[in-house]
Amino acid sequence: MSDPTGEPYQGPPPTQPPPSGWRPPVHIEPPAPRSLAPQDLDAIDAGEKNARTLTYGIGLIAGAVFLVVSCLLCARVLF
Repeated sequence: MSDPTGEPYQGPPPTQPPPSGWRPPVHIEPPAPRSLAPQDLDAIDAGEKNARTLTYGIGLIAGAVFLVVSCLLCARVLF
């Protein structure tokens, strides 16, 4: 491709690598990371089970409502 002046694209300009051993200046040394709190895997599993039960229950209720509304609409159209 060429630009509007008609000259072909020459590519990006060459780059110069930084000097050997170059690093950005460090002003503050961060502290070492803390250890994470231990996890109670049994409590996590129990919470996930409760969440799954709640999700299935909401899905069943929503499905039942949808079925009732669908039957009512179909009955109204047919009769």
